[in-house]
Amino acid sequence: MDIPRPSQAKAKLRKRIIVGAIVVAVLGGLTFVISSLKPAAPTVDRSLVWIDTVKRGPLIRQVRGVGTLVPEDIRYLTARTSGHVERIVLRPGAAVKPDSIILVLGNPDVVQAADTAESQLHAAEAEYTDLKISLESQLLAMEASLARAKSDDETSRLEAEVYSALFKEGLVSELELKKAKVGAEDAAIRHQIEKKRYAFTQESLKLQLNIKEGSVDRARSLAKLRREDMDALSVRAGMSGVLQTLPLEVGQQFSAGSVLAKVADPTRLKAEVRVAETQAKDIQPGQPAEIDTRNGIVAGHVSRVDPSVQNGTVTVDVALTGPLPKGARPDLSVDGTIELQRLNDVVYVGRPAFGQENSTIGIFKLDPDGNYATRVQVKLGRSSVNTIEILSGLKPGDRVILSDMSQWDSTGRVRLN
Repeated sequence: MDIPRPSQAKAKLRKRIIVGAIVVAVLGGLTFVISSLKPAAPTVDRSLVWIDTVKRGPLIRQVRGVGTLVPEDIRYLTARTSGHVERIVLRPGAAVKPDSIILVLGNPDVVQAADTAESQLHAAEAEYTDLKISLESQLLAMEASLARAKSDDETSRLEAEVYSALFKEGLVSELELKKAKVGAEDAAIRHQIEKKRYAFTQESLKLQLNIKEGSVDRARSLAKLRREDMDALSVRAGMSGVLQTLPLEVGQQFSAGSVLAKVADPTRLKAEVRVAETQAKDIQPGQPAEIDTRNGIVAGHVSRVDPSVQNGTVTVDVALTGPLPKGARPDLSVDGTIELQRLNDVVYVGRPAFGQENSTIGIFKLDPDGNYATRVQVKLGRSSVNTIEILSGLKPGDRVILSDMSQWDSTGRVRLN
């Protein structure tokens, strides 16, 4: 029977302890390394993201909006009085001249009122003529009376002078001289009175004629108004252009002030472009613009910016300076592009899905090998329709992902397959 030696048993125990320690150390190191490893980067399909390259060079700042073509010259034809439609002469689309009749309306009261006003005018004119003749006759009688008084005055004055000479020679008595002088004074007074009466009669004649003339003018104005009401029953275009709308039918009733038709000049159009309120702050009158009619692009410039905001947009009027393409007509839907500013040497990239101008956002920048993309903080500057200025965080030549990456906000690195 073999009996183990004490030295051999201790050696085996020592060996086992060393091996166990090594195993524990290795396991601990592996555990530490594994725990310190970062989680694997999520994978993104390269074909589903938009990748763009940062560039340096000129940048044209633009804003874009949608709108319609609108005539610059529009005339709405409204009803002067109530009535009904008797006849439709022209239909929408017809070319018209200023005197072209579009509608014939009916209203017996208007016709009767015009006839009555015309009769009242004739009566007022007859009364004025009769009064003028009567007053002129009175004035002639006053002129005759004044002439007699003037003659008596001169005759009496001459008689008084003759009596005065005869009295000096002793041929007439003093009493006869005094009677001659009194008669001359009386004739002179009557002459002055007649002159005043004649002047008063003249002023009175003018006043009475002015009063009567005012009545005639009122009657003439009323007759003119009633004639215009009657003439307005034949609705004329009032301008050269094209009949745009006609919302009435034969026999239809309408009230005073109702819109009967709309006429516009199709050769003079402007564009009303609606721009998002967040992009309209830099738009100023005079800035160049382009209007896409989908059948051609027309040059123009901003002529007016609406001061108010409606439904989140600002209306911008663009005056068209270029020739209109075929098919351009009122109410045609168009796209408008307005040039805000030209920047000569800036760093820029395509506009990301999220991120407004003058803000800081996170953008995934591709590694040099293009297999991974790391999130970086980028400061944005001025923006255009499809591009935006880079102030910091990127340099020319960098490739970035511009698509919506919000679902990977919790990670700073993605892998592209």
